[in-house]
Amino acid sequence: MSHPMKADDVSRLLSADEVPPVLEENVRGASPLLLTCDHYGRLFPRALGDLGVSESERQRHIAWDIGIAGVVQRLAKSLDAHLIAQRYSRLVIDCNRPPGVPSSIPVLSEATPIPGNENLAPAAAEARRIAIFQPYHDRIAQVLDQRARERQPTILLAMHSFTPVYAGVARPWHIGTLYNRDKRLATMLLRLLHAEGDLVVGDNQPYAASDATDYAIPVHAERRGLIHTGIEIRQDLIADAAGQHAWAERLTRIFKQVLEESGELGLIVGDPADPAL
Repeated sequence: MSHPMKADDVSRLLSADEVPPVLEENVRGASPLLLTCDHYGRLFPRALGDLGVSESERQRHIAWDIGIAGVVQRLAKSLDAHLIAQRYSRLVIDCNRPPGVPSSIPVLSEATPIPGNENLAPAAAEARRIAIFQPYHDRIAQVLDQRARERQPTILLAMHSFTPVYAGVARPWHIGTLYNRDKRLATMLLRLLHAEGDLVVGDNQPYAASDATDYAIPVHAERRGLIHTGIEIRQDLIADAAGQHAWAERLTRIFKQVLEESGELGLIVGDPADPAL
């Protein structure tokens, strides 16, 4: 394993020839659905080496959301929805955590130490925020502002996957819906998912959204009054292309039904000039 550099400025963290943090597909998609994917990728900036983490660990769920990339790419196409995803590993900086909290740049992920994150200087942490976290969330905000100006209704879907076993305990859910203060879409989805008849569905399981543990839902969705939910799919179900295709097909059908019933949700466009929304 290489010894990481303690990047203390943006230019050292991401060079001009490195992959940009934001990936977008179907930018002009006509669907009200906007897909976000905080843990899409597992890249490491060249300046940070491998953070002292082995390749086998960097392939695990501690580094990214296994399988979700293939699902969201298919969904963006089948639903004609705009996808905004983030390519760098959550071990560099977690784009679904408020900057500054311990889990934002973890020194321990489950039982795996992250040596390159230990004793990180404030300037180095800020460099990661500026180079990776901020461009991703700025782009989401920019798109939401534009959609609001154009009076285009928006339903935000924060897409994730979860490990089938955590801390030695098997998780029974195939899929879960996550929410914090607003359960409108989650309630509809729970009904539609249960109606499938072959799914164990989590209601704010395996995680519950909160201001302390999430970023996209409280900041981008709740502050704007947007219809939204977090989606978690168990990783063993989408670890290969066949599983990703099957789940994308299932969710395409379900989300089309959501859109057909969207009058019940009372779609809110939101005003980018009003931070109280």
